[in-house]
Amino acid sequence: MLICSNLLRALSRKSKTQILRQNSSTIFALSSGLGKCGVAVIRVSGPEAGTAISKLTTLKELPQPRTVVLRSIKHPISNELIDKGLILWLPGPRSFTGEDSSEFHVHGGVAVINGLLDALASMPKFKLAEPGEFTRRAFSNGKLDLTEVEGLADLLQAETEAQRKQALLQADGSLSKLYENWRHVLKHSVANLEAHIDFEETETLEDGLVDNVVKNIEVLSADINKHMRDGRKGEILRRGVKAVILGEPNVGKSSLLNVLCQRPASIVTPISGTTRDVIQVTLNIQGYPLVLSDTAGLRKDSQDVIELEGMSRAVDIYQKADLVILVIDFQNYSNWCHRHAADFKTYILHYIKELGVSDLINDPKDGQTLFKKECVVVLNKTDLDSKAVCDKIHKNIVKLSCKTEAGISDLVTVLAQHLKILCGEPSQEHPSMNQVRHREQLLKCQKHLQSFLEDASKNKPDLVIMAEHLRKALTSLGKLIGTVTSEEILDLIFREFCIGK
Repeated sequence: MLICSNLLRALSRKSKTQILRQNSSTIFALSSGLGKCGVAVIRVSGPEAGTAISKLTTLKELPQPRTVVLRSIKHPISNELIDKGLILWLPGPRSFTGEDSSEFHVHGGVAVINGLLDALASMPKFKLAEPGEFTRRAFSNGKLDLTEVEGLADLLQAETEAQRKQALLQADGSLSKLYENWRHVLKHSVANLEAHIDFEETETLEDGLVDNVVKNIEVLSADINKHMRDGRKGEILRRGVKAVILGEPNVGKSSLLNVLCQRPASIVTPISGTTRDVIQVTLNIQGYPLVLSDTAGLRKDSQDVIELEGMSRAVDIYQKADLVILVIDFQNYSNWCHRHAADFKTYILHYIKELGVSDLINDPKDGQTLFKKECVVVLNKTDLDSKAVCDKIHKNIVKLSCKTEAGISDLVTVLAQHLKILCGEPSQEHPSMNQVRHREQLLKCQKHLQSFLEDASKNKPDLVIMAEHLRKALTSLGKLIGTVTSEEILDLIFREFCIGK
């Protein structure tokens, strides 16, 4: 028992000791954008980051940490003046990478930037950073976990306000905190089970210990299930909502695309069937990303091989779309309803059947909504009929004229409402996972938790096997955020149960 206690103490001390993994080389790179700019930032990280300041400036001592100083910057070999700039000293571990770091803020001309990069490259043990190497060192030194690294990458790629908010929340640790809380529950559960298995006969343990573990895992499993049943909102927001414009030939699909993106992205002619290939543009609709595809008009009577291929591609894009913009010629709709004495819903069912996309319509038994997917119906060419009245047909109907652009603002408002439904509103309290990797690891974790609960429901459950299920679940969460768990579990067993006391 004494040997076991000493071993646990040693592992506990090791798990508490934070060791910064210093790299032998010092890296540097331009951190601000490429091209001419007012100010350029060159970042340096590694053991020789302080040497870079000493060699390139007249400073005999390093400046106060996180205090900006203005100095002349010279080449360490030729002693030629490169520029005058601001110098910043950021000693580890209180830096982005966790290592000693320094920054040079200089004028953003190409010659100045190249001169400073050349000066740093001329020094021993300095090398140009590889893509993502600063963030990789931050991860290695425990400054960021994997979800925060992914959030930072998404923040750099964000193009809309909603994407920025989601990425910033993740980079700031919203997902990390949630997953860490789940890891905490799992670690305690494993520690409790391990203690019950190893020390039930020699130590006095809390009554109902195993029952409490089962209850905690039931709650955890329910929380993970709820987190995964989010309609993939975070993933959709991250990549952009895939929307397709569908309709018969010559109803104004390409005109609508051009009006929305405010440029002639797609060819428009009076000739039916002009669009053959898929035309795709990315739009920012009130802060939400919309990847909009214009497609060939759908009809049944075409014998044109090229048009048939275009229609095949249109259907393929439709199958993968998150949102459908169904465009209808208002005059065709009005004339058909007049001839058949039918209402709007009847016409929609007929129109969609003619397009060959009947799977867009929801089975009345499955719900009250008409469409299976998020769908906006656009009645175009209302400028040709002064009596166009369809305001109260359906809340997702927008009447407009691509020619006069009347009604376009209404369409943008309706699109934004659908985008909000599809993307959600990520918050600190309810963060959204936005990577396939997250979902895969959580599915594996959930699988092991379900196996644990199934074994727990047996008359004579095997605690060793149950503990193994929890360890595997913990490994999945560890892979999700990039942590190692075995020493932490041993540390928890020692600290909480004081074994060998």
